Amino acid sequence: MTEDNYRHQGLRNKLVKKLAEKGIKDDRVLAAIGRVPRHFFFESALLEHAYQDKAFPIGEGQTISQPYTVAFQSEKLEIKPGDKVLEIGTGSGYQACILLELGAKVYTIEYNRVLFERTRDFLPGIGYKPYFFHGDGSKGLPMKAPFDKIIVTAGAPIVPDALTAQLKEDGILVIPVGDRQRQLMLRIRKKGGKLIREEFDNFAFVPLLGAQGWGK
Repeated sequence: MTEDNYRHQGLRNKLVKKLAEKGIKDDRVLAAIGRVPRHFFFESALLEHAYQDKAFPIGEGQTISQPYTVAFQSEKLEIKPGDKVLEIGTGSGYQACILLELGAKVYTIEYNRVLFERTRDFLPGIGYKPYFFHGDGSKGLPMKAPFDKIIVTAGAPIVPDALTAQLKEDGILVIPVGDRQRQLMLRIRKKGGKLIREEFDNFAFVPLLGAQGWGK
């Protein structure tokens, strides 16, 4: 489905209002959510699910993230136009679209080849063109480092050293860390070569796959 009509826009506006009520304060993030047609990521028969604030299966054991989670992580990244951003876990590509709407230059890496190929072929057709990579996201993307911001969209048991090493000075990493059931959202800033850690709400993400993830 690639039609974006008044009904869809109205549903998005309601979603944006709901996210604001749930505590998302960054007007740029809310505006980005309001611009990306989330229903493009769903089959037409599932339209009623597209603008509900919930995750939804996309195959391969993965989900399109809950809009609140996407907004929360995007807000914590403090994206500035022109920021070079690494996304670990392309998935459906919805989060990458939000980052692009915020003006970021997005490098996105996906471990699952089926999802990688599907999203690589799909996103340009709806007007979004991040740089796509297939591989182990827990290792980051050293050939394109360093990055202003790094976002991890899957639960990890630890913070991979490779990711903090690929952050620029004053850079920000947002990553959910914990066990398979629940993870704590962390924001890690690199200041003077040191890592400053902040903890936020609990979330539930699908597992990060790869060498430092939960396994292959």
